Amino acid sequence: MKKPERSHYNRFWNLNKDIVFLNHGSFGATPTFVLEEQRKWVRIMEKDPIHFFEHGALEPHLQAKRAVGKMVGCDASDLALLENATTGVNTILRSLTFKQGDEILVPDHAYKACRNAIDFVAKRGGAKVVTFSIPFPLQTEEQVLIAMRQAVTERTVFAMIDSVTSPTALRLPFETMIKELEGRGIEVLLDAAHGIGMIPLNLSELGASYVTSNCHKWLCAPKGAAFLYVRKDKQENIHPLTISHGHTVPEGVKSRFELEFDWTGTRDLSALLSLPLVIDGIAHLHEGGWNGIMKHNHDLVVEARAMLLEGLGIDAPCPESMLGSIATLPLPHDGEINIFAPDPLHTRLREQYGIQIPVMQWDSPKGRFVRISAQLYNSIEEYAYLLECLKIELGL
Repeated sequence: MKKPERSHYNRFWNLNKDIVFLNHGSFGATPTFVLEEQRKWVRIMEKDPIHFFEHGALEPHLQAKRAVGKMVGCDASDLALLENATTGVNTILRSLTFKQGDEILVPDHAYKACRNAIDFVAKRGGAKVVTFSIPFPLQTEEQVLIAMRQAVTERTVFAMIDSVTSPTALRLPFETMIKELEGRGIEVLLDAAHGIGMIPLNLSELGASYVTSNCHKWLCAPKGAAFLYVRKDKQENIHPLTISHGHTVPEGVKSRFELEFDWTGTRDLSALLSLPLVIDGIAHLHEGGWNGIMKHNHDLVVEARAMLLEGLGIDAPCPESMLGSIATLPLPHDGEINIFAPDPLHTRLREQYGIQIPVMQWDSPKGRFVRISAQLYNSIEEYAYLLECLKIELGL
């Protein structure tokens, strides 16, 4: 079968032309003009590293925080720029102290790396992890809320929830979840790895204690760009994973939170300093700006999912209202689940058909799943090609 063409937006990316790339959700993909911006900052850094780190990078770093803050509706002073959302999750969890009798709430659809961090800190402090099960397939958002409410007790002190779940691609009703949990005095960490660039965020109105999001995914920034938001009343107890000079520098223009997070040692800032151009430049690719991009990607994944569901004879595992720019479909499986080995179908799709897409197996929710992503460079023809290949592989 002949591989389909990507959309006309593809000219802004340098993706392998021999690959049907339907997995933007895992690590993103960065436009070539953004990579040029990143290389510019590397060149500036290496011309005079001393001046760069002591003086030259200070204002651009602040501008990067301001650009992100404007997009997600919060003060730049409440943001720390980090390498990835998993670092953000660990930063919060390793800063807090949990004790015997405390309960930490987490859904069973949580990203495995972040769930590992939850288990680690709970075991260290003697806290109990309470997992609430989200049905999949499901029919309504209310099912998520009911499962959460039933799991909350008077001992619940902390909860980690997702904006969009990684394995099942559910756009959770996180706004309502945060309002209810925080209203009961339960600190909420929103794991919005699939957040900025996929769904609108207004952190000041959201009310979560903590939010972290990857910029290298749906914002299309270079790899190694993410942010952590900490509400002002929570900043005193939150410290970076690496304690450095900012821990003892006298406060002045900057708060202790900013002093500690803005300098955690020598690191490559080029991905982070590219963020203002990322936000502004990619917005100009679509006449509707970022709102238009998010709608475009949502509409494309809805159309693609509908095609795949009909072609494979699968019932919709969730309503369209619970989709962002990714969608997960259940696949047939023999009952044996191995979450630690690559699914053979993933390998065959990549090697035989040139399709890059995740095929995953999970214990909870139990099953075998394929997840599609939709970004500007994708075309509906690519999902039609995927459908034909899946029909062959699944014997349909």
